[in-house]
Amino acid sequence: MRGVRWRRIASQIGRSAAVWAVSTVTMLVLAALLPDFRLQSADGDSATRVTVTAAFGAGAFGILSAVVWPLLVRLLLLVPAFVLGLLVFFLNGSLLLLALRVDPSGHGEAAPETAVIVAAVMSAVASATGAALAVRDDEAYRRRLHRLATRDRRAHPPCPTTPGLVCVQLDGVGHDVLTAAVRRGLMPTVAHWLSGDDGRGTTDGGVRPLTGPARPGPRAAHRPSHRLTPWRTDWSSQTGASQLGILHGSTFDVPAFRWYEKDRGEVMVSNRPTSAAELQRRAILRTGDDGLLAVDGASRGNLFSGGAEEQALVLSIATRRRSRENRSRAGYFAYFSDPANAVRTALSFVAEVAREIGQSTRARLRRQRPRVGRGGLYPLVRAFATVVERDVVVAAVMGDMLAGRTAVYADLVAYDEVAHHSGPHSRDAEQVLRRLDRSLALLQRVAEHAPRPYRIVVLSDHGQSPGETFRARYGLTLGDLVRAGSGLPVPRRAERTRSGAEARVAVRAALRRPVEEKGGHHHRTAPRREPIVLASGNLGLVSFPDVPHRMTKEEIDARHPALLTTLANHPGIGFLLVRSAEHDGVVLGAGGAEIPLDRLDDDFGPLAPFGPGAADAVRRTHAFPHTADIMVNSAHDPADGEVLAFEEQIGSHGGLGGAQSRPFLLSPLELSAPVADGAELTGAERIHHVLRRWLSELDGPQVPLPADVAGERAA
Repeated sequence: MRGVRWRRIASQIGRSAAVWAVSTVTMLVLAALLPDFRLQSADGDSATRVTVTAAFGAGAFGILSAVVWPLLVRLLLLVPAFVLGLLVFFLNGSLLLLALRVDPSGHGEAAPETAVIVAAVMSAVASATGAALAVRDDEAYRRRLHRLATRDRRAHPPCPTTPGLVCVQLDGVGHDVLTAAVRRGLMPTVAHWLSGDDGRGTTDGGVRPLTGPARPGPRAAHRPSHRLTPWRTDWSSQTGASQLGILHGSTFDVPAFRWYEKDRGEVMVSNRPTSAAELQRRAILRTGDDGLLAVDGASRGNLFSGGAEEQALVLSIATRRRSRENRSRAGYFAYFSDPANAVRTALSFVAEVAREIGQSTRARLRRQRPRVGRGGLYPLVRAFATVVERDVVVAAVMGDMLAGRTAVYADLVAYDEVAHHSGPHSRDAEQVLRRLDRSLALLQRVAEHAPRPYRIVVLSDHGQSPGETFRARYGLTLGDLVRAGSGLPVPRRAERTRSGAEARVAVRAALRRPVEEKGGHHHRTAPRREPIVLASGNLGLVSFPDVPHRMTKEEIDARHPALLTTLANHPGIGFLLVRSAEHDGVVLGAGGAEIPLDRLDDDFGPLAPFGPGAADAVRRTHAFPHTADIMVNSAHDPADGEVLAFEEQIGSHGGLGGAQSRPFLLSPLELSAPVADGAELTGAERIHHVLRRWLSELDGPQVPLPADVAGERAA
């Protein structure tokens, strides 16, 4: 044992010496190439003296990077992540200047802008050299990746030998988008899991409808390792509802991404920290359980914690006071404490900003349609989602696997962010899918070095439906239409549209008087508070805040006689849901369609274009305490899958219609089938129970389940 220990120490010393030597050579090369960076006096020095200066500078820079850099990053944790990324270059260059200043020879000198370049190159070279040397030694490689993951742990219990579960959520990637990406060779890792090869040698694009155990093939190398199962969301097809259901087992009373709660007088927004914390509290209270990750779990990049002890970049705890138990931003420190990581991510961040500016400029020059504005802070937001969040979350999951944690759930939001603005089938979004696939490949390789086996599950929380915005097609927003239908003033641009004119005609007919009186003022039925109109993708919510209860159809008609008719008959709106004094609840559609909920059917009426499950989803949402007075779902064209977003998005989700309601679940064949053959997987709460079942299976004997037994358990 002592001999092994000494060999390990000697190996570490050898690797450190090699990194130092490579860093010294790198510094010498940079000094020869860069005019504002020198390692000798003005009179010139011998080669030996220059080499000693470079060696001392490289060593000092390495020590400062190892000791001072983590302290700087910890101090800057309160700085927004994208600002921290931009500060990386300045901080790293400052460390190099400090290293040159402490050189006893005093011959090292660099201009500040040159120091930034030298520091970035040296950090990258040192990190690459250390990784290349460590990867040849499995134990050293494991320790290197494991170090950051366990630095705050006081105790290290023996790691169990039973498999752990890693769930990676590809936010917004629909089932159809995934299968198309595999078929086109954009995601070779997923293709390999589904077909056993790299996705380029199968006649079906690497995707086969697997619902049971792997079938024996002619060659074991071509046996698939995973099955692909579509599932269906609730009416609210968005991350707030889906992830709350997956991690905490409840989507109750989450009618949309944002909604108004009359009893609290507050607008709830799923990605607002205070709202996320409240939603998590309600879910725990309803289920009586802390969540999917409560036992030795880790939550990374999510809206909710899932009850995990290890949390990083979790929104629901972002408003709490920082402590050891509350480390919502600890993932930033763990990742950026390595200056090479910081430099690489910062460079990628800048490149992504430039990529977005170039892509949006090309879209404008080509007059691409549909198109939405992509200026302002959006390039920075996109770069954070596609670079910083991805890098930090993937690194955190790697650390979790090497630390041997039992259950890990991580959300990668890159595709969802880009698809909103570029479109779910755009080239921009396809590039993101390629990079996400590389992240999955990295996690698969890291699993080979983990102290316990892992089952990697990949899933999505919803898809995205393409289509132009409601405003682009009709010239006014849903809020404008609601105001016009209520007889309230609207902007002049909306007045001049056909929809605005039709709404004014409807109001005039309902009130039996002109809408405009003397002086050009609009008629108001009474000086009441104006309605609150919120949008969640192609789902709109209209609430009257001065009425404490959920209004009935009869009350709305009495107050605004033309409003419901105006909305229901508009060509951009598919259907409305309102409460009814006579029928409890009714769905309204064009041409005076009015169907009570107990007679609602997927095959006829306003819900027919929205496919199977729409009626059940509407009935369930109607039962929520905080459902809006009027729930508005945009029109949907089944022929092309397009919807009309009430937000400025050309790839949207949040309501019913198209691919947004059809995410996927990609699971290893070692786990039992999510559902029996022919059965449908519906609702995020059902996904929660499937994942819990798999955790229970992994905690017991690992015996492959026959097809019939797997089917029975899934049922």
